[in-house]
Amino acid sequence: MPTTDLTALSGLDLMRWIQSERPTDIPSIGRLLGMRFEEVEHGRMVVSLDTRPDFANPLGIVHGGIAATLLDSAMACAVHTTLPAGVGYTTLELKVNYIRAARTEGQTLTAEGTVIHAGRRTATAEGKVLDEQGKLIAHATTTCLIIGAGQEA
Repeated sequence: MPTTDLTALSGLDLMRWIQSERPTDIPSIGRLLGMRFEEVEHGRMVVSLDTRPDFANPLGIVHGGIAATLLDSAMACAVHTTLPAGVGYTTLELKVNYIRAARTEGQTLTAEGTVIHAGRRTATAEGKVLDEQGKLIAHATTTCLIIGAGQEA
C-alpha cells in the first residue's frame, strides 16, 4: 500500500499521483480494465485503455458497458480534480450515446472528460470516446453528487 496519505490530497493531486505512480496494489475498476491516466488537469481528464477479447458482447464487439465505464471514469475523475481534500462524489446520472462499435483486438480507446459545472452540491461533465483513428465511439454527460467531509451519499 502507498505511504502517501491519499485522503489528505486534493482531487487534482490524487489524480496526478495515480497518473505518475500507476499503483498496481490498489484494487480499482481502472486496474481491472487496464485504464491509463493520459492527461490530468483541473476539470479535465483523458483516460485510455486497450480493448481485448474479454470485453466482447455476444456479437463479438466491445460491450457498451466498457465505453460507459470509460466515460464514467473520465468524467467523474474530471469532477474529482475540482474537489478539495476530504470531499468526494458519486455519479447520480449517466447518459451515453453510442455511435459506432469498437473492435476487441487491442484497439486503444481514449475518453476525454470535461467539467461543465462544479457547484457545492452537484457537478456536471461531458465526455467522448474516440478510437485510434479519432472516430467517435460514444459520447456522454453525467451529473455527480458532491459529498463533503462527514456527509453520506
